[in-house]
Amino acid sequence: MATRRRMLLKVIILGDSGVGKTSLMNQFVNRRFSNQYKATIGADFLTKEVYFEDRLFTLQIWDTAGQERFQSLGVAFYRGADCCVLVHDVNVMKSFENLNNWREEFLIQASPSDPENFPFVVVGNKIDVDGGNSRVVSEKKAKAWCAAKGNIPYFETSAKEGFNVDAAFQSIAKNALKNEPEEEIYLPDTIDVAGGGRQQTSTGCEC
Repeated sequence: MATRRRMLLKVIILGDSGVGKTSLMNQFVNRRFSNQYKATIGADFLTKEVYFEDRLFTLQIWDTAGQERFQSLGVAFYRGADCCVLVHDVNVMKSFENLNNWREEFLIQASPSDPENFPFVVVGNKIDVDGGNSRVVSEKKAKAWCAAKGNIPYFETSAKEGFNVDAAFQSIAKNALKNEPEEEIYLPDTIDVAGGGRQQTSTGCEC
C-alpha cells in the first residue's frame, strides 16, 4: 500500500437521556439542529474528517442511548474508544450528578489499559435555554468536578446555536489523539514482529 491509512479516532458520547448528545453530534457533523426530540435507540454513530496538526483524521462519534435499559449494549460500543465525552444539561442538576456514574460505567465497560489517564472531556450543554436564567449547574461547580477527576477539559455549549461546539470537538480530537495506541493501523502487509529482520506472515493462531 503506497498510501497510509487515515487514522480513525473513536469517540463515545455519554450522558443522561435528553441532555443533547445527538444534537451536539449533529451540529458538529452536519451543522444542523432539530427541535424535535427523538430518543436514540441503542447506539448510532456519525463520522467526520478533521484536520489537526496538519494531519487528516476520521472521528467516529458514537451516540449512545441515555436510558438505563440500554446500558447493557455498552461493551461492544465502548471497546476501542480513544476518548469519552460526558455531557450534562446545565439546567438539570441530576444530569450533572450522574456524570460520575457514566464515567464509572465507561471505565468498567471499555476496560481501558490505563484508566487513570484515559481522556475524558466534559460538556455542559443547553446554556442558551431561557437566556441562561434556568441553569442550576454553575460553570465553577462543573470545573471543580473536572479538576477533582484529573483536570478533565470542560466546555459549555449550545448545540441549538452551535456555540462552542467546534471548540469542544477540537479538544475531543486532541485528547483522543493522545490516547492513540502505539500499534495504530499504519501497518504494512508483513510485519517484523521480532525485530530481527525476519518478516512473518501468519495464517493462523500460533499461541
